[in-house]
Amino acid sequence: MREFTDAEGRSWTATAATEESTDYKGRYHLVIEADDGELVELTDVRWNSERSARRTLDSMSVVELRRRLRSATGRGVASV
Repeated sequence: MREFTDAEGRSWTATAATEESTDYKGRYHLVIEADDGELVELTDVRWNSERSARRTLDSMSVVELRRRLRSATGRGVASV
């Protein structure tokens, strides 16, 4: 589990969720939840084990977490 704030100062928690499946490859995926309960699931970011997910989340920079969040919520679009 990893806590961070976005560019607007909102607090978020990044963690891994598991899907119940007979296929163990990529069973875990990234979930980012805001303090107010808003939930963003990034099913394209996957891990084979909880240990691998935890290790990756621990090593991700805040910049990377913010980028993933912006990408998932559509706020990464530049205004012209």
